[in-house]
Formats: sequence, structure tokens, C-alpha cells
Amino acid sequence: MSSPDFWKDQEHAQRISKEASELREELFTWEGFLKEISDLEELACLGDESLHDEIATKLVDLEGRFTKMEFATLFAGSYDKDTAIVAIHAGSGGTEAQDWTQMLTRMYLRFAESKHWQVTVLSESRAEDVGLKSITLRVQGRWAYGYLKSEAGVHRLVRISPFDAEKMRHTTFALVEVIPELEDVSEIDIDPKDLRVDTFLSGGKGGQSVNTTYSAVRIVHLPTNIAVVCQNERSQLQNRETAMKILKSKLHQIQLKEQEQKKAQLRGEYQSAEWGNQIRSYVLHPYKLVKDHRTDYETTDAEGVLEGALEPFMEHYLRYELECSSRFEQANKN
Repeated sequence: MSSPDFWKDQEHAQRISKEASELREELFTWEGFLKEISDLEELACLGDESLHDEIATKLVDLEGRFTKMEFATLFAGSYDKDTAIVAIHAGSGGTEAQDWTQMLTRMYLRFAESKHWQVTVLSESRAEDVGLKSITLRVQGRWAYGYLKSEAGVHRLVRISPFDAEKMRHTTFALVEVIPELEDVSEIDIDPKDLRVDTFLSGGKGGQSVNTTYSAVRIVHLPTNIAVVCQNERSQLQNRETAMKILKSKLHQIQLKEQEQKKAQLRGEYQSAEWGNQIRSYVLHPYKLVKDHRTDYETTDAEGVLEGALEPFMEHYLRYELECSSRFEQANKN
């Protein structure tokens, strides 16, 4: 950072400066813990019973803050600090599935709000009557991908449908995709012949002209049939640049997933993230229960979860992921 050439690439320099600032903040916090522990030990050594309650109160507070910092050590992935791209797609089921997609969107927005993250809607397809057919969000904030990667997969809802006149119980599904938005995609090459680019009228925000010009962009990668839509930037060029960046991030993620799947198959734990496998169930009738089928963590506070109380699920998933990785490494050593 002290090099005179450091600031020639402004975007790169700002990213490095931000990471350095975050690391300094973490180091300051850990060093603060050591000092607080030392101070509490000195108080305890005084043997003054009148200080017992004060020491106990400070210890409980210290343990709580330490646990939060210890949780951050679970973010060991290469992209855990990156911005997350979250796409939610309604399954079959019409209005019920579209409403479920909107409920999940609200849940993630609430969670992001609790973290003081910035969320941008990149594209959305609204249903004619109720809910969303699909939506893509960019979530920017500290450890955004590290937290949200646990949400990738199929989410199952069981409830009495408010759209059913006979008040029957319905089961519906939505697919959540989560990928990191890569900062540098210059090394990911895509043959232009492998792309189909469509433009269409945008239905989102972005300025007065957004609904009167063909600013929205859909890019399809023909070999994989992956489609990326971006419609909320102010110009077609910006939408195209954003869509290409997301497409490259998706293709890179596919390569990483293939590597992970090979490891998972070796340890006998691989499951496809397609529609056939649910990662979490949200039961609202005849009882209330939200259960993660990977970690077996569950809670009866379904309302709280749908209001964004997701951190316990994410923490259990991160510990589960770390445990699986450790078991695999240990097996290879043996």
C-alpha cells in the first residue's frame, strides 16, 4: 500500500484498503479481548467478594462478544467476503409458489437489513396476480456470501393456502441460487459465439427512460443454457456489463462445484442442488417448525425465521461444512 503505484488502479486499491482496514479492526478486537481477560484476572485475584457481581457481569458480556468474533472464524472460504448474487425461482404451483418466492425474498431482505447490508434488485419477474416468478438480488456487505451460501438449494413450504377457498394444506417449493460476485473476471474467457444476447423493455427502476428504451439485457450461455437477466441499471451498456459479470461468476462457480462434488462423492455425501432435494422445510400447519435437512437444526419460531432470524441456521451450516471438510482431509491423510 505504500508503493507509489498502488493507487494507479483505483478499484483494486480501494478493495485492498478496505480489506486492510477490516483486518486491523479484527486485530484490535482480539487484542482487546486479551486485555479484558487480563484485567478480569487481576480483579479476581484481589479476592474481594464485593467485586463478584461486577466480574460476573463483565465476563458474560465478554463471552457474548467473543462468541460473535469466534463465529467469524468459520468464514474460511475463498469468496466468503465477497458480494453475493441471490436468485430465487418459484417452483410449480402457480400463485402459491409465487407467493412463497416473495416471502423468501422478504426474509432475505430482513436479514440483510439486520446486517446493514446494501441490497440491489438486478432483475425481477412479477406474477400477474400475486408474488414473484423470480428475482435476482445483489447483496453487498461484510461476509455477505459467507452467510448466504448456506441458503442455496430448494426451500419447501407447508401451510394452509390463503388462496385456497377450501382451506386445504399445500406444499410448495422455491429454488434459491447463491453465487459470489467475483471482483476480477478478466481471466474468465467466454467465446462470443457461445452467447445469445437479447434486449427488451425494462420494468424496473433506473430513471425516466427505463421503461421506454430497450435497456434490459438477457444473456444466454448456449453450451450450458445459463441465462442471466439484468434490467435495473440505467443503460443497456451497464445492464450488459453487470449481466456478463454475473454470468462469468456463475460459470466459475460451476467449475468449483464440480470439484466439490467430486470430493462429496468420495465422502458419500453428495446431493444435487436441483429441485429433487430440499435443504430446508418451513411447516406452518398443522404445527410450526423450520428444519434444515443438512444439519438437522430446527426451531419452532417459524415467524421469527421468516422475519429474517437466519443466523442460527447459517452458523450450524458453516460448522457442518467445516466438519465435512475436516473429515475429508483426515480420510485422505489416512
